[in-house]
Amino acid sequence: MRDAVDLAARLVRIESTNPGTYEGCVGEFICQYLEEAGVKPEKSLVVPGRFNVRAILEGEVKHPALIFICHMDTVVKGNGWDVKAFEGNVTDGRLVGRGACDMKSGLASALSVFAETAEQIKRGDIKLRHSLMFIGTVDEEGDMRGVEKVIADGWVTERDWIMDTEPTDGQIQMSHKGRTWFELSAQGVTAHASMPEKGADAIAGMAEMLTYIRRKFAHCPVHPELGRSTVTFGQIQGGYSPYVVPDSCQVTIDMRLVPPMDTKQAEEILKAAIEEGRQQVPGVKGSYRITGDRPWVETHPESVLLGELKKAFKEAVGKVPKVSAFPGYTDTAVIAGRLKNKECISCGPGSLKQAHKPNEFVLTTEIVRCQEVFFILVKNMLTEERAM
Repeated sequence: MRDAVDLAARLVRIESTNPGTYEGCVGEFICQYLEEAGVKPEKSLVVPGRFNVRAILEGEVKHPALIFICHMDTVVKGNGWDVKAFEGNVTDGRLVGRGACDMKSGLASALSVFAETAEQIKRGDIKLRHSLMFIGTVDEEGDMRGVEKVIADGWVTERDWIMDTEPTDGQIQMSHKGRTWFELSAQGVTAHASMPEKGADAIAGMAEMLTYIRRKFAHCPVHPELGRSTVTFGQIQGGYSPYVVPDSCQVTIDMRLVPPMDTKQAEEILKAAIEEGRQQVPGVKGSYRITGDRPWVETHPESVLLGELKKAFKEAVGKVPKVSAFPGYTDTAVIAGRLKNKECISCGPGSLKQAHKPNEFVLTTEIVRCQEVFFILVKNMLTEERAM
């Protein structure tokens, strides 16, 4: 078996921050790694200088295929590091560095298994019943344009078994909260602060709107697995002087929605909030626009991939892991939402609690464990071993 820990360390040493250096160099490294394994990769340009990578091991059946999809970018280095962020050192059983956890260790586990499978096919040891695919995406830590291009290019279908290798704390994670983003604006009328009744305070109107939204979210239905819908007001700006009644205010809103709450219902709350602001602060008007709309994804117990992944864990480590919800939003969640694919799963080494933090790390035993699970998954789902 290929050394996934060493591969992960090599990937960490190639900076691919977003924003920053981006994914070009790590994408080229992956292409070279695949070519050395006898596989010809292909690239798909997403935006200038940033490309997705794909490689396919063709089986007798093209779809459904088993697909490993891994993002190649990381968040920026940030402050607070006690070690160098891009040295990829292994110390006391930990691989440390930016992207070690999110998600170059998962990428290494999947890529090494893909390359190992390619070499076994070349030697004639195995034959694939279904195709195996590796996809490396850009911009997952940004606007997720990479996976959107994957869908547009037809690299994935609604029938495929698709797994990203995000850090999942030793669990299998399938469901995701939806992620809807709004920009909410309030418009008022300026006046001297000594005579506020002559104007319309846009910030005061916004305060009424936000209070209304928070009050409504406190009473949203609770989902048995995903929990409660949440709302966060990430950024706010308004006014231009302490002695002038402000005539504008803008807020960015992050909503994480759970069934049955959806973007349409969230819009109704915003419309009602704007009306509340208008009534409480006469003269204030409001408007909004949707800047992001990702639907929620539920767990599908009948999933073929879910069942096979449980079996692979049982064979590799002797027990079946917990099936839970992924706290954030992933490439597979985009695919599940866009294509209504019920075979999308997150599973990889490391803990999301370490992601994006200074001194980011992953246990090397986790990398090895996931590599073994993925190899068994490929063997059980796709291959026919030759008689020796």
